[in-house]
Amino acid sequence: MGYALLAGAIAAEVVGTTAMKYSEGFTRLWPSVITAVGYLVAFALLAQTLKTMSVGTAYAIWSGAGTAAIAAIGMMFMGEGLTAAKAVGIALIIVGVAVLNLGGAH
Repeated sequence: MGYALLAGAIAAEVVGTTAMKYSEGFTRLWPSVITAVGYLVAFALLAQTLKTMSVGTAYAIWSGAGTAAIAAIGMMFMGEGLTAAKAVGIALIIVGVAVLNLGGAH
């Protein structure tokens, strides 16, 4: 159940961050509301996840997966380019989360 809650927290954070881009500095109402709700849901689900999962593991997965997803969304839908540095950075995030999990951080 912990991983399902964590997946929901990641999805909510990605929605909130994407909406933040469209809020234009919180000057547009609905993207701003979606941002606030997305982060509220993300933190609520992350808090529930921490009942059954260690904070280091949960946060590493939450932040790493969210960062990689937002970078991908930026490249696919917002016209951000893929540079070698960005690709290496995303790969390092993924490797770091995997190493943390394989290292027994549960």
